[in-house]
Amino acid sequence: MNRRKFFRNTAIAGAGLGVLGACTNPQQQAQEKKKAKNIIFLVSDGMSNGTLTMADTLKHKKEGKGSNWLNLYRENLVTRSLMDMASASSLVTDSAAASSSWGGGHRIPNGAINVGRGGEEHQPLWRKFKNAGKKTGIVTSVPVTHATPAGFCTTSKSRNDQAGIALKYLSHGPNVILGGGQKYFDANSREDRRNLYSEFQSKSYGVAKNKSQFNQINQGNLLGVFDQEGLPYSLDLMHNKDLTAKVPTLAEMTQKAIDLMKNHQEGFVLQVEGGKVDWAAHANDAAALLYDQLAFDEAIEVAMNFAQSNEDTLVIVTTDHGNANPGMLYGKNVNENFDRLQHFKATNDWVLQGISENDSVETIRERIEFANGFGIQKEEAKDLLSYYTNLEKEEGLYNYRNLPFKRLSQIQQNYHSVGWASGNHTSDFVELAAFGPGKERINAFIKNTDLHYILLEAAEVENKI
Repeated sequence: MNRRKFFRNTAIAGAGLGVLGACTNPQQQAQEKKKAKNIIFLVSDGMSNGTLTMADTLKHKKEGKGSNWLNLYRENLVTRSLMDMASASSLVTDSAAASSSWGGGHRIPNGAINVGRGGEEHQPLWRKFKNAGKKTGIVTSVPVTHATPAGFCTTSKSRNDQAGIALKYLSHGPNVILGGGQKYFDANSREDRRNLYSEFQSKSYGVAKNKSQFNQINQGNLLGVFDQEGLPYSLDLMHNKDLTAKVPTLAEMTQKAIDLMKNHQEGFVLQVEGGKVDWAAHANDAAALLYDQLAFDEAIEVAMNFAQSNEDTLVIVTTDHGNANPGMLYGKNVNENFDRLQHFKATNDWVLQGISENDSVETIRERIEFANGFGIQKEEAKDLLSYYTNLEKEEGLYNYRNLPFKRLSQIQQNYHSVGWASGNHTSDFVELAAFGPGKERINAFIKNTDLHYILLEAAEVENKI
């Protein structure tokens, strides 16, 4: 990003955010009069306010500058809003209902994708834009068939029908699809044995299953899926050369999607999701959470770089709900403890997936010391090992092996001072930042469904059902 025009690298992490309001910058005034030809909608899934704060602090400590998201506030470049994300069935939404509120413009019960209580289907936003002639894209660090990208693109009675969602993408899907979820496209893992890779290719899509193939495709439509389920956590990706060679980052996928669609005469719409932020919050894994939030922050920079040179581009930066409400907890050693996160080399997922009941206490201590940079007590390691006797698998995506994520986070809290309220979604009103043409349509407090119609109006696209 051209920092001279956008972000003065803020030197004080704790500086006030300044007075927020309409920009008086002539460039910003000109943008407000434009139609939004392009829209880039970025979602850090499951990001609590504590996550945003801690990621900004961590980046400042490591690099001497604040996060791109908070620099948008510090430099008064955006309209800032709080958004009520309740679903039709609960004050605490899931990602499916949250994404559907934006995608379909209606609040629906948790668990469905743009399908209401009575079975009525709401046409998703990206299909409306595609019907208006725009190219559409989705980018995520979790399966491309997961709740958040699906809410922008399709309908489904159940968010869990990811194999069915993959088929719907084939019928009327985005021009660019990038993320994880190979198992939903591969004939060997689909129950119907359909090879969706070849079916997408028959519809003139390039197909990429690794970073080398991804780098070679520079035009046309693209389906890129780089892991069986979600992509690796960013912290693990950073410290594993084999993974780095195979899997693109969220920022790299965002740049590729923009490059493939930016020259389209009618413009494009792109949804970018930092989905592993949510998964890390469910696991109460502070390092995984913050480094994936910073990976999402790099995608913000890519989007803002484009918007800087294309003043007809509206950028939305938000989250769909809080998760676990993490934060730095008061104590005399909180500064020194939080500094330890700069030196983590691996996530708790890497730590716990690599332990077996036959390991010794010392093996566990050595594994954690390698991953975290500090050794835990023998009794703490012994406690962790006790969970591996007669492990029983449980239902669910986030911890299907029933591993001791919560217990490890409790131990780590003594060393990095990051605490958690729970391991589940919360009802927080969420942050929203808007830059570019159409941002003036966003009030200081909005309802989630409002955003659907604001985007249509900003792009001057008729709301046809």
